[in-house]
Amino acid sequence: MNLAVHATRTMLHGAVETDIAGHAAICDPSGALYLETDRILIVSDLHFEKGSSFARRGMMLPPYDTASTLKALSASIARYQPACVISLGDSFHDGDAAARLPAIYADQLAALMHGRDWIWITGNHDPDHPADLPGETYTELAFGALVFRHEPSKTASRGEIAGHLHPAAKVVRRGQAVQRRCFVTDHTRMIMPAFGAYTGGLNILGRAFHGLFDSNSLKAYMLGHARVYPMLRKTLYP
Repeated sequence: MNLAVHATRTMLHGAVETDIAGHAAICDPSGALYLETDRILIVSDLHFEKGSSFARRGMMLPPYDTASTLKALSASIARYQPACVISLGDSFHDGDAAARLPAIYADQLAALMHGRDWIWITGNHDPDHPADLPGETYTELAFGALVFRHEPSKTASRGEIAGHLHPAAKVVRRGQAVQRRCFVTDHTRMIMPAFGAYTGGLNILGRAFHGLFDSNSLKAYMLGHARVYPMLRKTLYP
């Protein structure tokens, strides 16, 4: 993936440093965001047990999504060793998904949660605290100049970090279009990429994102296989 990038600081593991409302943040290729000063790792839209949710409705998907998502989450936690993890809603694909977690995955998740603060932000798929799991649950959470919520507000919201929309960005190089999940920000607010294995993406130039960002400052941090690619608005395609 040979893309033109805007000058920025690329870090170890292909991560890129940016800022949100003056707060330094690291965009990781996994789709996790890390606030280094506060030792907070943020993920969004894990959608655990999406495969089993579809199976209950007769739509068969390979039943490996939770295992794959847990593996990626475990790697991100091992990389940054956060004191706190915030999951920005739709952590589970439906209201019964936490109770449906196979014991092996519930144990893996509990091990990741052990010894650190864990905050579940409620989403439209999971409006309640996940069954039989520790951690604290909030509809939204303010932390200093930042506010964490699942759905982005429709009006200007400085310091907001949200999920829900599963942002993706598209570029064209050598006649070929490439679309990847991305962080999207104007450095006032950010919408996180979906972290879950079975999650798609909405193009950030589409209607769902209209009015959420200052178009002159909009930047996409596209997720490559091993690094993050910062892209300016003028380089993106609908």
